[in-house]
Amino acid sequence: MATVTSRKKSVAVNPLKQSQPLGAALAFLGLKGMMPLFHGSQGCTAFAKVMLVRHFREAIPMSTTAMTEVSTILGGEDNVEQAILTLVEKAKPEIIGLCTTGLTETRGDDMDGILRSIRKRHPELYDLPIVYVSTPDFKGALQDGFAAAVESMVRELPQPGETRFDQVTILVSSAFTPGDVQEIKEMVTAFGLTPIVVPDLSASLDGHLEDSFSATTGGGTTKAELREIGSSVLTFALGESMRGAAEILNQRFGTPYEVLQQLTGLDAVDDFLHGLSLLSKRSVPEKYCRQRRQLQDAMLDTHFFFGRKRVSLALEPDLLWSTTAFLQSMGAEIQAAVTTTKSPLLEKLPVETVVIGDLEDFEELAPGSDLLITNSNGAKVSRKLGIPLYRQGMPIFDRLGNGQFTKVGYRGTMQLLFDIGNLFLEEEESTVKH
Repeated sequence: MATVTSRKKSVAVNPLKQSQPLGAALAFLGLKGMMPLFHGSQGCTAFAKVMLVRHFREAIPMSTTAMTEVSTILGGEDNVEQAILTLVEKAKPEIIGLCTTGLTETRGDDMDGILRSIRKRHPELYDLPIVYVSTPDFKGALQDGFAAAVESMVRELPQPGETRFDQVTILVSSAFTPGDVQEIKEMVTAFGLTPIVVPDLSASLDGHLEDSFSATTGGGTTKAELREIGSSVLTFALGESMRGAAEILNQRFGTPYEVLQQLTGLDAVDDFLHGLSLLSKRSVPEKYCRQRRQLQDAMLDTHFFFGRKRVSLALEPDLLWSTTAFLQSMGAEIQAAVTTTKSPLLEKLPVETVVIGDLEDFEELAPGSDLLITNSNGAKVSRKLGIPLYRQGMPIFDRLGNGQFTKVGYRGTMQLLFDIGNLFLEEEESTVKH
């Protein structure tokens, strides 16, 4: 059992965490025809947009209610109404994802009441889903906002229907990249099952050229698919932060669920494929049997470089858990674990202490490590301490291909093994040479 501590500092130095509205916007971007709408000042939206553009190197649709000093004092209902009507006229979204920010949460706008009165005045909005999520950016982190957005989606959009025994719902946490989601979908469809992934970032932020320009997201989970979630035979919740959304579906439709903390590593992938095999009553396809043998060989090739290596990590809780479990399965030791927000997983981590803090705390704890794992903001810490950095999480703005990167399944685990193993190998060779 780990001891979870939170640093009592007046200010965050070299912040690690990203805001809840950014997390919610990322989740909304996995829905087709979506326009995330921030209820706050223009700066709140611009910051999140820049972060996502730098990470994915894609055009990111995002809008704002553009609150000013006056509207903040008098109330933001007119701004919300005007923003929604303008979006309907200009962007023609299929769904609007409405996130609050620290500004409007502090003021205490009654968002449910505002939306009810807007719909009453504008019956033409009847068929337009507006998914509202409360995301104050003065508390929580990206993972919390992402999870809250998914919970709002499954609370409002799915409808009851007859159970389809070949359809499964897959709730994917913020720890999984668009490339991860694509690999997961391929694994599920290989068993003859139809996955409905929420949110499906693999269809919107995987990095692809569209045939025509769209002001909203060009791909993702469709409105029709969201409606059909109530008919799924099972929900896979990938990441502890998706447990709440899975429980909502269980309460609404009686859909049983399984929470899988990771899909990286031999045992985790074995368990997932075994579950799909039992559900579909099909044997595991031969290509995965071969990939499994390739992964076993890769583990044999790389374990010399991982054994007894000390690694320090600064990641969101779900990603921290899966990366830690993977490293320890390869014989590495965790020297320091820093994270952004509370999670039931933290106390279960097989380390002595987990710190909810920033990259300054990470810098104090990491000396003596063989490897650092965090986002691109950890590059300064890496240079200062002279320790190699493996980039994980968000934002990663000094590497290409973040939309395509995958660490799940047998192939993704192999890629992770080789990427990190090569860093260890390079460091050993430079040390011997020196």
